[in-house]
Amino acid sequence: MQLTNRAKQVSNKEMTLAEKMYLPAVVGGLAITIKHFFRKKPTIQYPEVKKYLGPIYRGHHVLKRDEQGRERCTACGLCAVACPAEAISMVAAERKKGEEALYREEKYAAVYEINMLRCIFCGLCEEACPKQAVYLRHDRMVPVFQERDEVIYGKDRLVEKLDDRYIRKNSEVKTTPTEPSLTRSTT
Repeated sequence: MQLTNRAKQVSNKEMTLAEKMYLPAVVGGLAITIKHFFRKKPTIQYPEVKKYLGPIYRGHHVLKRDEQGRERCTACGLCAVACPAEAISMVAAERKKGEEALYREEKYAAVYEINMLRCIFCGLCEEACPKQAVYLRHDRMVPVFQERDEVIYGKDRLVEKLDDRYIRKNSEVKTTPTEPSLTRSTT
């Protein structure tokens, strides 16, 4: 009785002298190694040339400002609810008289924190935000942590600086010599 039709008949023939010394296998391995010497190197010179991470890369979090420089976040909490890792926490506060230039709505996030050890960079907080206040930058990675107290990002590290605005445009895409023809659509 045969259980499968993939059975293979094995012959028990005597090996030649070259096969006993593994010459064909050694020559084949050397041929592959020599072929790799003449291929283009995939390595880039990192500090001088940075690799393009792609349009869908989810990196450093940023809390956006509007055109007048006011914070967009209204502390609705949808980003915290959408976060599967429960990495986002916030405390809402009411805007006081004279703070109209700082905050866009009557309610704002007095405290907004993201625990970067818990964050899985899924992008659900970005999708859940009705005011388009939360973005995950595609052009900047999260820096390496040295101390445990550096992993909780507050508003001091999340709110975008007015001199370093994050805008998604095609002109922002920079290519590396290893990837010369990268394009992406405007999102």
